[in-house]
Amino acid sequence: MSLFGVGAERSALLAKLGIRTVLDLLLLRPRRYEDRRRILQIKDLKPGVPTVVRGKIITKGTKQFPRSRKTLFELHLSDESGRLVCRWWNMPFMERYFECGQELFVFGKPEGTHPPLMDHPETEPVENSEEEFIHVNRIVPIYPLTEGLSQRWLRALIWRALNLYLTKIPELWPKIVEERAIKNLPPDLANTLVATGILVPSTHRLVTRCDSVRMLHNPNSEQEIEIARARLALDEFYQFQLALQQKRLRFLTLARAHPCGGDNRFIKPFLNSLPFQLTEAQKRVLREIRQDMAGAHPMRRLLQGDVGSGKTVVAACAALMALESGYNVALMAPTEILAQQHFQTFSKWFTLLGIKVVLRTSARKTELGPHIDAPLWGNLPDTGLPTLYIGTHALLSDTFKMKRVGLVIIDEQHKFGVAQREKLVKKAYYPHVLVMTATPIPRTLALTIYGDLDVSIIDELPPGRGRVRTFLRTPDALPRVWEFVAKQLQVGRQAYVVYPRIEETSENVKAVLKEYKRLKEIFAPYPVGLIHGQLNPEEKESVMQAFRDNKICVLVTTAVIEVGLDVPNATIMVIENAEKFGLAQLHQLRGRVGRGAHESYCILICGNPTSEAMERLQILEKTTNGFEIAEADMRIRGPGDMLGYEQSGIPKFEFGNLITDLPLLRLAKLLAIESIRVTQTPDFEANAESTNSRHSKKRLGLQPPKNLHD
Repeated sequence: MSLFGVGAERSALLAKLGIRTVLDLLLLRPRRYEDRRRILQIKDLKPGVPTVVRGKIITKGTKQFPRSRKTLFELHLSDESGRLVCRWWNMPFMERYFECGQELFVFGKPEGTHPPLMDHPETEPVENSEEEFIHVNRIVPIYPLTEGLSQRWLRALIWRALNLYLTKIPELWPKIVEERAIKNLPPDLANTLVATGILVPSTHRLVTRCDSVRMLHNPNSEQEIEIARARLALDEFYQFQLALQQKRLRFLTLARAHPCGGDNRFIKPFLNSLPFQLTEAQKRVLREIRQDMAGAHPMRRLLQGDVGSGKTVVAACAALMALESGYNVALMAPTEILAQQHFQTFSKWFTLLGIKVVLRTSARKTELGPHIDAPLWGNLPDTGLPTLYIGTHALLSDTFKMKRVGLVIIDEQHKFGVAQREKLVKKAYYPHVLVMTATPIPRTLALTIYGDLDVSIIDELPPGRGRVRTFLRTPDALPRVWEFVAKQLQVGRQAYVVYPRIEETSENVKAVLKEYKRLKEIFAPYPVGLIHGQLNPEEKESVMQAFRDNKICVLVTTAVIEVGLDVPNATIMVIENAEKFGLAQLHQLRGRVGRGAHESYCILICGNPTSEAMERLQILEKTTNGFEIAEADMRIRGPGDMLGYEQSGIPKFEFGNLITDLPLLRLAKLLAIESIRVTQTPDFEANAESTNSRHSKKRLGLQPPKNLHD
């Protein structure tokens, strides 16, 4: 099987678009569509408005311009209302494609009126042929191109591929899988799918894959364009979900857990030592964790919670369960600042319990908690005590050994790559795994995209935290803002001032190095500190400790303090050029204040106060709910930027949108689960390939032809 007109040279050009097989060609998504169904008479043409005209060629010819070496081919088209001039510069070969008396469709943007003319219009002969009405007289797809390929040639190629292979496209799942999944649809989901058009109520079947590909390239209406996109998005989600469910099934089938339910000999005195009571949400999550860790299979749980919801205390209790059971624990954080913060917190909590706490970062190869009399550098003493290892990616080093690890905790998990997380897990043999994030996403989305994890949510904030009031201001308000900060300093409070850049760039964006010098003058005699990502770890820690000890009153910083700094006395944060940050990141930054009993303030300065930027930042003024903010952020920036495709292992979807296509995600998960039930095996590899690659021949379920020019 082959497609005429595709040789090695054009195949190389198509490969630049990611097209290496006929299957890739059939799934090429148009950039947009043009409705070329309305045909106007020549007398009704309007300058600058793209239009389709039908007429008869009355004259044609090519003019030569020897001095400039240019050519101009013209043909004159006539209908009963007038005459249209069509021109092609430096394309004399066009003349042989047209004959006087031939009837023609043309599409282009007319100029002038006496007579109107079109430069380089698209044309279509009015005759019966293989390519009848490919380029006009229908809703026409406009495809992405690369240099050397024309829109007309690519459109005709896809048209021929449809005629040859459309009916040979199989479904990704057996018929019985679809029947079972649709039979078990919740009513709300079924109604939504009917409304989108991909579920046909009369047949109780989904729009076929074959029909969706036809609609993608030859739609009869705008509704069909959306139906095609939705059905092909479902295919992508299904393949993703199938891989997740297979992974989960293999794990449940093969993995055996270390029993880590604990006996409360550490947890009870720990909880009694805390100056606060756990919230009901924290207690509920701990029951879920204990049930997992005492079970037959290793825990794989995602813990979500808003800023300040008490995830660290829950993680500490989970760690104590494993330590009570005679196993060690590893906690990995994405930054040295956060690892150091955890080290100080857990050392304070666990000292009296006789638990060894070890910090390992790239800067500090090994540091022990204060109750262990050992050198800062060198090998760990084998005291036989239960051990909590805390560190950054340095925990992954092959030279760093951890024995009897029963639980792995990964904080801010979206900031680690999949390979990094898996490497830490593999250093222990099937440990329990708890991953945490303070960048919450909607529960339905979390359950779907992290389908191999169970999800726990701390949806309640502890009492006693100071309220954080948020204000949005423009740069002209800065003098009053600095006066307000100074008043906070006068009563003994501390402040953060955050900037998006370290050094100035060509953009109109403030940088931390220059502003630090200015703020030292504004807030004199109060001491002002500086911290950013280019400082070495020792310098960062020195500044952070000085701020914790209230030796620094104002900390001028970049987003490096987004996580890992807990200073209850800091009550005000000013963020300049706030429009340069994502909403979720701003919410994380805001979480550095309001950690004590005092009322706190976050002031957002919009350096480029466009209506769009102000509207986006006003969301933070209106709500402190991290889930609402994260969802708004994903809708504005897209889920890719927020979740981090490469970090999370979530593929980039060509047709699907993780935020707006939640019903399709739910259906895809049902189809994947039914597929595994039908096959009765976790090894259903034919359809389990990742959608990361658009070049997989199995992605469409078709094999031949392997190459366009075979």
